Amino acid sequence: MFKFDHKKLFDGYRSHFGPLTQDLVDALEFLLGKIENDSRFPGTDTDRRKIAYCLATFQWETAHTMRPIDEHGSPEYFESRYGPQTKVGKRLGNTQPGDGSQFHGRGYVQLTGRNNYKKAEELTKTDLLMHPEQAKEPNLAYRIAVQGKIDGWFTGKKLSQFIMDGVPPDFENARTIINDHDKAQVIADIARRFDEALLFAKI
Repeated sequence: MFKFDHKKLFDGYRSHFGPLTQDLVDALEFLLGKIENDSRFPGTDTDRRKIAYCLATFQWETAHTMRPIDEHGSPEYFESRYGPQTKVGKRLGNTQPGDGSQFHGRGYVQLTGRNNYKKAEELTKTDLLMHPEQAKEPNLAYRIAVQGKIDGWFTGKKLSQFIMDGVPPDFENARTIINDHDKAQVIADIARRFDEALLFAKI
């Protein structure tokens, strides 16, 4: 599994993204600890690129805090966007009044919709449908984000379809794992910068 020189990684982060606050350092330390002990990333160059794309997604989806967050919006906004009467809500498996608000985006990748919460509940053996706010708990949010991207249960697309051995990573189209091509180029550029920082810091 990977081991990184954290000081070098933070230096690389500053070089590629700008200043680091203590809160951001703490958030990155937590994620590095999870990654360095994650057997799903055994240590190849391909694994490093997958980590870079995960971190890029986390940075974008958490408004650059690198901490699990709630999607911004009021209950009325969530119902108008994700309620069972909407096309998006139906696709997300929202079937009851209030589902749009109850199952709004949370976590490192903005887990959204009754179907995705149900899948995450089955994966993690937790009670997410009854307590959806748990999707913001950092350890659980990390498990959901990484397993969801690896297994492809957010959109049916898997990380391994876009980042594989022997070919350049397709960071742009990897966005379809989460949310079609929304901000795909921006997140791809972030992933490339993370990949450089990870390579510099790899032990």
